[in-house]
Parts: sequence; structure tokens; C-alpha cells
Amino acid sequence: MNLPSGFRYGAVYAGIRKVERNDLALIVSDAAASAAAVFTTNRVQAAPVLVGKAHLEATGGRARAVLVNAGNANCATRTGMKVAEATSRAAARILKVRPEEILPSSTGVIGVELDRTLIEKALPKLAARLSTDAFDEAADAILTTDTVRKTASTCGPGFVVAGMTKGSGMIHPGMATTLAFVMTDAAIAPGALRKHLRVAVEGSYNRLSVDGDMSTNDTLAVLANGASGTDITSRNAAAFQAALDEVCQSLARQIARDGEGASHFVEIEVSGGKNDGEAARVARAIANSPLVKTAIAGADANWGRILCAAGYSGVNFDPGKTSIRLQKTLVCRNGLAARYDEPALIEKLKSRDVSIQVSLGSGNGKATFWTCDLTHGYIDINGSYRT
Repeated sequence: MNLPSGFRYGAVYAGIRKVERNDLALIVSDAAASAAAVFTTNRVQAAPVLVGKAHLEATGGRARAVLVNAGNANCATRTGMKVAEATSRAAARILKVRPEEILPSSTGVIGVELDRTLIEKALPKLAARLSTDAFDEAADAILTTDTVRKTASTCGPGFVVAGMTKGSGMIHPGMATTLAFVMTDAAIAPGALRKHLRVAVEGSYNRLSVDGDMSTNDTLAVLANGASGTDITSRNAAAFQAALDEVCQSLARQIARDGEGASHFVEIEVSGGKNDGEAARVARAIANSPLVKTAIAGADANWGRILCAAGYSGVNFDPGKTSIRLQKTLVCRNGLAARYDEPALIEKLKSRDVSIQVSLGSGNGKATFWTCDLTHGYIDINGSYRT
């Protein structure tokens, strides 16, 4: 995996998790980096989200490090803001940077007080472990119910983009979803980086759903430190956008594949919308439908549930012009059942990857969404999340 120049990573067990497993990660840029981020649109926002927003505003979009803990969301607590601010100051002292140059982030249980001393005591050891080779360790430390590490990277002309993410449940698109940290050694101004990030998010994390629950801590941050010496200008902006899109889309798909209790990865393609926005609304409704998701879990070619979800999406389309394909097999033509070999399709639906294609017949709008099925495993995980 290719990594951008000028970044170091570290991870340590601070005692936040109940089990002894790294729960504190640090991502450091050796030079001041342009920074851009998107955060949850949930009305309830965790303290690190609020502090991260304030720090980006105070620095005009500059950062030196990201400090992430897992095992506690630092949300809806009496001391949340004090913890996020104090741990940012502690990290800043060790790294010899300004507190506003630290972006704090947390994930875990909501409503439980986070002991700031656990982080403060672990920071010297964490800083001592910083290394260009510890990317994977940091990526592992931020996971919660995830079963696999989620990373991605790509090379552009003269620069590298790499990212890590976490997420398995409480996943619902609304700007960004879960935690994600993307690094690049390209040189780009904060304002331009924000524009590129908004485009990347719209085509990746905003096209992702596992269970329809939006977290209070969602953060996707991008740091660009310019260590490659490659400036992003009008001549290579498209290449930079493509690289950022590729990494974000890969990370989003990995989350859908690792949905809590999931046995199927589902790609939903909607075409024929009046515009892309309407196609996305239909795809989102299908992706979030428990009935569609359970049908996929049972390899049930119940296309009526898909048509139903499209119908309550709020988009005005003609069901009589709508066609649906499962695993590329036509099951619904112009709103009515099509002839197909159901036993053969059931076998195809048992595959790990499932495709749903919906044509609305209303225009040229299109959208792709990623989700997973819904199994009893989801209940098993979330019925005992705190215990």
C-alpha cells in the first residue's frame, strides 16, 4: 500500500476499551497541512465534533495532527468539551504545536463520561511510537464493532492519497458517516481542498447506508501537507479529484461489506431519474428499507419490496415505466412481473455480492448506493453493545 510522504502514525492502549486492545491513535503531519472536514448533521453532536469545527475555523483550515480514541464517543456527557479541549492541549504540548492544530475525534458508547487522564497519560508513549510504518496500527486502533481493517490508497501524478476509516453499524449517509481520515502529500489550499472533499463525499460516504442510524460523531477529515512538492492547480485538479474519489469510494464500500451481521454486500444502481438527486433519493430509500435488506439476506427475489421503497422515496415517477433487475436478471418490467427462472435467480442471490438495478424511465438521472443485508447477527451485536 502506498503512503503519502511527511506523515507519521501511532497507536496505543490507553485503557478506554474494556478489553486490552489499542484504543488511541495519532496521525501527525511533519509540516503544517491544509485541512478540510465534514461532520455529522445529527442535531446531537459529540464534543470532538464541536471542537474540531472550532479548531478548523480558528486556523483557517490548517492542522498538524488528528487524535482519535475508540471505546467512548465523548458525547452527551457533562465533561465532554473539557475532555476534547484538554486532550487537544496535551497532544499539542507533546508535538510542540498549537492546540487549534489538533483535530480530536472519538467513537464508541454515547453518554458515558470519558476519563481524560487515560488519554493524557498515554500520549507520551503514543508520541514515542510515531512512525511512518504504523499506518495499519492506527487504522486498527480506531475500529469498534468492525471485523476488518479498512484502508485504501492510490497514486496520482506526483502525489499519493491514502485513507483509513471505521464503521460497521450506526451507518447512514447525511454528509459523512463514521470516522475517516485521508492524507495526501499534494499541496493545495484549504479552500480548494474543501471543494474537492465535498465532491468526494457526495459520491462516496453520502452513498452509503448500513442500518439508517446516523452517528453523533461522524467525521471525515482530509490533510494535505505538500510534502511531494506537487501543487494542485487547474491542470491537475481533475486528477486529484479522481484520486480522492477513488479512496473515499473504496473506504465507503468496505464499510458496507463489513456491516454489522451482514452476509451480503449490495450495490444499488438507479437510472432514469429526472436528475441525479432524484435517483439518489430513490436509491437511498431502497438501501434503507429493512424489508429489502431482509429479502436479500434470505435470497428472496421479492422485487415488490424494491418497487415499494422507491414509491415512498418522495420522488415523483411513473411506476408503469419502472423496471427492476436483480443480479442483472429482469424481474419487473414496466411495473409488472417479468418472466424469469426463479430457482436460478435464488442461487445467484446467495452470492456474497448482490446487485439491484432500477430504471425509472423518467430521464437521465442516475445514482449508485452501497449497503448490506439485515440479519439476526445485527440484533446480536446491538442487543448487547454496552455489555
